[in-house]
Amino acid sequence: MDGRPAQGWCGLGQHLQQVRPHQPVRGLQGVRLRPGGWPPRTVRLCHDGSVPVSTSTRKPAARSTASSRVDVRKTYKLYIGGKFPRSESGRSYEVFSSGRSPKFLANAAQGSRKDARDAVVAARKAVSGWAGATAYNRGQVLYRVAEVMESRRSQFVAEVQAAEGLTAARAEANVSAAIDRWVWYAGWSDKFAQILGGTNPVAGPFFNISAPEPTGVVAALAPQGSSLLGLVSVVAPIIVSGNTAVVLASQGRPVPAITLAEALATSDVPGGAVNLITGITSEVAPWLASHRDVNAIDLTGAADAPDVVWGDLEAAAAENLKRVLRPAGSGVMAIEPDFAVEPGLSRIEAFLETKTVWHPKGI
Repeated sequence: MDGRPAQGWCGLGQHLQQVRPHQPVRGLQGVRLRPGGWPPRTVRLCHDGSVPVSTSTRKPAARSTASSRVDVRKTYKLYIGGKFPRSESGRSYEVFSSGRSPKFLANAAQGSRKDARDAVVAARKAVSGWAGATAYNRGQVLYRVAEVMESRRSQFVAEVQAAEGLTAARAEANVSAAIDRWVWYAGWSDKFAQILGGTNPVAGPFFNISAPEPTGVVAALAPQGSSLLGLVSVVAPIIVSGNTAVVLASQGRPVPAITLAEALATSDVPGGAVNLITGITSEVAPWLASHRDVNAIDLTGAADAPDVVWGDLEAAAAENLKRVLRPAGSGVMAIEPDFAVEPGLSRIEAFLETKTVWHPKGI
């Protein structure tokens, strides 16, 4: 009305400063600085340089919540007394896949003679409880191992395929055979005594009864080539009769053995009934062979083991009259057996003692 331009909102901005907690003061002064995460906006200034009161702000941009995650790498340990300790030596060694282009798989714990002694102590403590269980109960436990392995089939297949350089189909067949081998031995748990024992004819009014009993603590060298099926074929016949086992896994292919130990730990197998050590065979095997508290030893894994002469291990085992299961083959030419064939009862019988009882018949 007085001829001057209308001030409108711009005039009001000369006297009032809006309260905008989300916007810095310098933004109100027309300086285009924004808080972190907020998109820049164009500030339209009035003719006199002030900020319009009605200037609207955009919604803040959504903050990015995506972040890179570091994978949890698996630490491969020993299995002693139902627990997973590291080697007391603190050492480890690299494990590579088989094939033309080996790839790094894991750092496995390199067990020492102290670890072997600890495993024997744990196995000895477990003898009374495991041997004292009923044959039916031991069969149930072995069957439970097969169930747990079945639930982790894909993991076993991948590890066997990498360790042995097999095709996917052959690795699948290998794992299936290993699972079935547990079921096979579980079925024999309450039957082998009738086959390997019985009544004996004698001249006199007596019952003469022979019954098989477990030997005690059995050390075993797992096969070097067959990382899972061979391992199961060695361990299952030892423990099905009530023995406890100290197993030295394949030196170059220990990963499936460690995964099997995880299955054993969740399969009702008592702690100490099976103890598994990874490491250099030539370093640990002599101490197991000469250990005075080991009652028997399976030398199957001495075949193809670097720097291992199974005859020397057999001689060391003779110091306390251990039972010795020699590797397959003849003489010094030890070979790894074909674990795909049905094993029979020979491996169960190898680690049994026979007790004979005389009892009068009476009138």
